[in-house]
This record gives sequence, C-alpha cells and structure tokens, in this order.
Amino acid sequence: MPTHLPSSSPSHHSFSGSRLAATLRHAAMLVAIGATFTAHGRTLTLIGDTAQAATTQDGSTRTGSRKKHATAPTPAPAPTPAPTPTPAEPAPSAAASRGFPNAGPWASFYGSADSIDLPKLAATYRILDIDADPDMGNFSVSQIRTLKNGGANKVLSYLNLGSCENFRGYWSTVPAGFLSCAANKAAQLGTYSGYSNEVWMNVGNAGYQNLVINYIVPRLVAQGVDGFYFDNMEIVEHGTSTRNGPCDAQCSQGGLDLIARLRDKYPSMLFVLQNATGNTTRLGQATGAAGTVAFPSLLDGIAHEEVFKPVHDTSAEAELVSWSGMNLMPGGRKFWIGTLDYASSCSNTAAAQSAFQSSRSRGFSPSVSDSSAGQQTVCYWPAF
Repeated sequence: MPTHLPSSSPSHHSFSGSRLAATLRHAAMLVAIGATFTAHGRTLTLIGDTAQAATTQDGSTRTGSRKKHATAPTPAPAPTPAPTPTPAEPAPSAAASRGFPNAGPWASFYGSADSIDLPKLAATYRILDIDADPDMGNFSVSQIRTLKNGGANKVLSYLNLGSCENFRGYWSTVPAGFLSCAANKAAQLGTYSGYSNEVWMNVGNAGYQNLVINYIVPRLVAQGVDGFYFDNMEIVEHGTSTRNGPCDAQCSQGGLDLIARLRDKYPSMLFVLQNATGNTTRLGQATGAAGTVAFPSLLDGIAHEEVFKPVHDTSAEAELVSWSGMNLMPGGRKFWIGTLDYASSCSNTAAAQSAFQSSRSRGFSPSVSDSSAGQQTVCYWPAF
C-alpha cells in the first residue's frame, strides 16, 4: 500500500516521493488528541493527522481482492540512471532467519521520515511497512536503520508488483539492459481503474520480471530493509473476463513464478503478500531455480486490507482463516497474518476499536489507519 493515489487526486497515491511538497509535509505533522482504548493487549493512544483534508479516500471498487492505498508525492524530475545495471547490495546474512519473531504491533506508514517521530515509531512497532524506494526519498539508509531498532523490529518495503506507477523513477528511466515500465508496451495490461497514473503489468513478462528482480528489488535491498510487502498481485486472480487488468494463464502462473525467482535470489528476506489471498495463491505452485514448490512456502506472511472496516468483508476474512488453517511455519516461526483496516479518519476510535477486536478474535495481527489512499500518519499508538 504505498504510493497510489486515486485519479481524482492532484498527486499520486504511493508513498511520499523525493519529498512531499512542503505544504503536505507540514500537514503531515501528528497532533495528539487524547483518545485511548485497548487493543493488542495494550492501551492505544489516538493521534490525529492535520493533513486529513489533503488525503483522498479511495472509493474504487474491489478488483479481485485488492484495494489501493497510500498517497504519492508530486512527481520529481527523472533520476539519473545508475552507472551499472545492478546497484551494489549487501549479501544476505547467513544468520538471517525467515519468519516474524513478533506478530505485532504493526503499522503501515507511507509518509516520509521527516513527518513523524522516528524513535517513537521504532520503539512502538515491531513490524513496519514503509516505502523505501530510493527515488521517492522517504527514508535514508540510516533512518531505516533507526526503524530496525537494533534488530528488534522488521522493516518491510512496499513493492508494487502487479502494476506500475508513472511517478516511480523506473517508469521511464532505467540503466542499459532494462526495459522501463513505459517502454515495455508488451507487458502493459491497461490503466488501473480509478488510478490514471498506474498501469497493470503482465507479471509473467520476461522484460518486466528482469526489471523487478535485477533492478527494482536490489535497490530496495541496498536500503537495508528486511523484506517486501507485495502489492497488486491479485492480478493473478483476475482471469481474462475483466477489462481492469486481464491476466491469462501465462500471466497468472508467471506472477507466482516471479515470487519464486525472488525467493531464489533472497532466501532469507521476509515476503508478505497483500490481498491476493484466494485459491490461486493458497493452492498454487511456483517454479524457480530451486524447482517447483507450493507457493505458500515462499511466503512469511499475508495481509489483507478492509477485512473488518469500513465494512466487514466476509470473503476476505474466510480466505485469511483458510491460510491460518494451513499452519505454515516459515523459519520455524508461525506464519504471519495481518489485517489493515480503515477507520476513515484518525478520530474514528469506535470503528478502530471494533476492527482491532474483530481481527484479534480471529488470531490475526491488526492494524488500523485512516484511509486506503492515505496512511501519511500513524493513527493508533500502543502505549507502554
């Protein structure tokens, strides 16, 4: 859920770009308004966001099982290509282990480091989903290190796999040896309905897979994140009867195999799949260099938006329950299942409390934010 903005918004909806415009940054400052309630076994303190008026609520209909989220900054000038196709990246640590040591609390925050109390964020949350794209400028390597809190926390970067946003640097500017999203016409599957700055991509296309595996992802790894929060992969569930991201059998299987190829390259990093939680992924198989395996074995967790709020999505809840029943144990740790619900605004504590309680009653790890196209602030802070 990072950088995506509804087409009606003047800027894109992904995470903040090179830096959000000064006005949006000032608006993103957090203002405590004193409401508290209990969730995650702790008291939660409500934080209000003065930028509420600048945030656009996502009103688009659900395609497959995916909703949009987060806001994006004003597009910055195209970055200068790196001198080499693949940026330097640290080798995976042999001591690194798959799976989440702690199930929560967790938060999805697509604002910039400058707009939030970073030490407080690191001290409060054990799992954080941010937009670490270096072209967006939200977080520096040292700021991500702060969020990791000496290894106590796991920091994931949002990674849009199923579609490509035109405010990303790699939309048009990539080093030699790669096809940018804009140039790869064969992989484009049409504009994402409701998001005029975003195009569905054929996740089975060889040129697009090369861009993801050998350019986009290495640059995120070099930022120091622990793993990825995959978005828009519900395209593998679309089939060909829709005009909003049609995906045939080759496209669908190619998406599952893309995750397998990423797992081959990054055996120790955390993989979380958002929204694409139906039978296509739960019962699917994927083939990479290591061979063909059950697709769920490639993941460390799943998450789903809007399970309990703003409305109760019983089908999404049932899908998560089915995953829970598989009793997966990546790295010997319990498979992580998160919910990300939206209370419409940070002041709607009644809806937030209901979402927290409903999620926890199912054994899921809950998080609540303002809106799918927002998340420029953290609304609810567990108080220690």
